[in-house]
Amino acid sequence: MNDVILLSHGNGGLSTKKLIEDIILKHLGERGEKELYDAAVINMEGRYAFSTDSFVISPIFFNGGDIGKLAVDGTCNDLGVMGARPLYLSLSFIIEEGFKLSDFERVVKSIKEAADENNVSIVTGDTKVVEKGKGDGIFINTAGIGIITDRRDWRDRKIKEGDLVLVSGTMGDHGTSIMLQRLGIDTTEEVRSDVAPSGLLGVELLDRFSGIKFMRDPTRGGLATVLNEVAEMYSVGIEIDEERVPVKGWVKEATEVLGIEPYYIANEGKIVVIADKQEAEDILSYMHSHPLGKDAAIIGEVTKGKRVYLRTKIGTKRILDFLKKDLLPRIC
Repeated sequence: MNDVILLSHGNGGLSTKKLIEDIILKHLGERGEKELYDAAVINMEGRYAFSTDSFVISPIFFNGGDIGKLAVDGTCNDLGVMGARPLYLSLSFIIEEGFKLSDFERVVKSIKEAADENNVSIVTGDTKVVEKGKGDGIFINTAGIGIITDRRDWRDRKIKEGDLVLVSGTMGDHGTSIMLQRLGIDTTEEVRSDVAPSGLLGVELLDRFSGIKFMRDPTRGGLATVLNEVAEMYSVGIEIDEERVPVKGWVKEATEVLGIEPYYIANEGKIVVIADKQEAEDILSYMHSHPLGKDAAIIGEVTKGKRVYLRTKIGTKRILDFLKKDLLPRIC
């Protein structure tokens, strides 16, 4: 039984100490606090963004990543699209009794790699173990803090008619790949999640362009939900062009067979940007020069009204509403 998580690993005693020292600190010690106090003490001055998230994805390991990478990238991306450079993360595990120690170490290694890529420190955390059958392998909870400079804070910029809508890459990769893997469908190497530190691209864009008026990562609910939130929040209309929304061939094929639309499917490595028309082409050009933006596109524009419309390939226009049902639970 030495190769699996036991209830004693969560009792706060010797087994907990060994789990933290032998796996967590072994891999994450360089990215955070080495002294195990009850709280992190942080000296800060300025304007900060603060975010929290929980990750319950199934399967835990998937094509393109795992729950560990997703937890770090997902939290840092939420900070990045707000113009915040990630500084500190908290990291808490809820582990089911019987979970393999080798799988736990694999997750922690992935967390270390993602933290290095995002240049973020993991400064506090917690580990709990629940009885077998009372969890599902492992859940991760995070919280993140990042610093915002004045140039990066887009919140007071007014969205107006004529502003353009951009995406940094193809839509629907993450949710579609998870769906196919969960269904047990054999796929090629190209069928993989897009989980990536897209917040880093967001911060770079905000450092370079003052015409960015909105930015978000289109995770649960996908592109359509983000655009509807913008329309509702800013009392504007939005029209996007079906033929200009980048979607990979395998995503198109899978979603057509499954009877769903890629506009509603979660992404984990993309950003949606609304920008002044005068800067949009320059923003697009910069995205194309970045490894995380090579498939970027201008997909639509801000209009009058308070609805989101899709201009179809055949020249018609239809409402693209909020997501009304849960396409796929436990996607992140």
